[in-house]
Amino acid sequence: MKAVTWQGKREVSVDTVDDPRLIEPNDAIVRVTSTGICGSDLHLYEVLGAFMEPGDILGHEPMGVVEEVGPSAGELKVGDRVVVPFNISCGHCYMCDRGLQSQCETTQVRAQGMGAALLGYTKLYGQVPGGQAEYLRVPQAQYGPIVVPDGPPDERFVYLSDVVPTAWQAVEYAAIPEGGSVVVFGLGPIGQMCARIAAHRGAGTVIGVDLVHERLTLAARYGAVALDLRDHEDIATAIRDLTGGRGADSVIDAVGMEAHGAPVGKIAHQLVGMLPGPIAAKVTEKAGIDRLSVLYAAIDSVRRGGTISLSGVYGGAVDPLPMLTMFDKQIRLHMGQANVRRWVDDLMPLIADPADPLGTEDLATHRLPLEQAPHAYDIFQKKQDGAVKILLRPGT
Repeated sequence: MKAVTWQGKREVSVDTVDDPRLIEPNDAIVRVTSTGICGSDLHLYEVLGAFMEPGDILGHEPMGVVEEVGPSAGELKVGDRVVVPFNISCGHCYMCDRGLQSQCETTQVRAQGMGAALLGYTKLYGQVPGGQAEYLRVPQAQYGPIVVPDGPPDERFVYLSDVVPTAWQAVEYAAIPEGGSVVVFGLGPIGQMCARIAAHRGAGTVIGVDLVHERLTLAARYGAVALDLRDHEDIATAIRDLTGGRGADSVIDAVGMEAHGAPVGKIAHQLVGMLPGPIAAKVTEKAGIDRLSVLYAAIDSVRRGGTISLSGVYGGAVDPLPMLTMFDKQIRLHMGQANVRRWVDDLMPLIADPADPLGTEDLATHRLPLEQAPHAYDIFQKKQDGAVKILLRPGT
């Protein structure tokens, strides 16, 4: 089959690799019809290469049709149209029972001290082959895959793999008061959905912050107050001006480790990228530094007693945080990988609604054949050609 593989920093290729096969009794094989490129994939493309090996299959936002099932795959059957969550969870362990599927004790990558295994996401999370491919082996198929109805386009459902549950959890963790204010830093796919979901759930003021014109325009189309970071010398002051001088009730950081405007973090990332792989991995694990400009802005922008929700991925071990300010302002901080399966019952009525209240069919800016994945990664990483969300279509 054809699959998108990691080959080095800023280098992916589409290669012919072995077809996946059933290994465990609760596996399934899915023929992939749509698969997204996530902002988190750019961390592998740019920063986290020390935890990758050439030939690793990328991707954790797939959907498709079940082609084969193991004897213990539960009610899943051949021909089912499914979305596959990015975290691999069993559904019956201590953590899954508590809605913390991203911490599943059955698939935890204990050798790395990490939580649940993820599709297509480094040695840290199990080195499981990902979904930017023609076919995908799905572990824990008795629980993970979400069966969706035939008929509506893939765009209606594919984001259940990551984007929409991640955004829903980010808004849930943000604890926005009814009619309150929320700032979303970063208007990529997750940030766009955060803004839409916050408005849907009753936020009175939704402010979106970015520095890419197309992203700001899209957020404004869905009712957000769009602030271009380049137009404001002090973004926190601009936010306070819009929120009665106090700051926002809640702030969502949908950017994470690769924020722009953080030169110290950028230099650290570049230096680590020059090290041999095993050494770079250890440096990242024990002495990693993220670009924290957005997190600092979030701390500055939130009102006293407010909440910051982190959905952007951070990986630094020695990041300097302004603990005095955070303590003095009595800030609540809630973060973590999305527990995809926890939110499906809340989300499915919205996703299946013909009115498409979250605008899922309006999110993708590019729909490309799998063979164009190198070009897709390039324009997404460089924010060129209006790329906000890219879907790859195997078999087209």
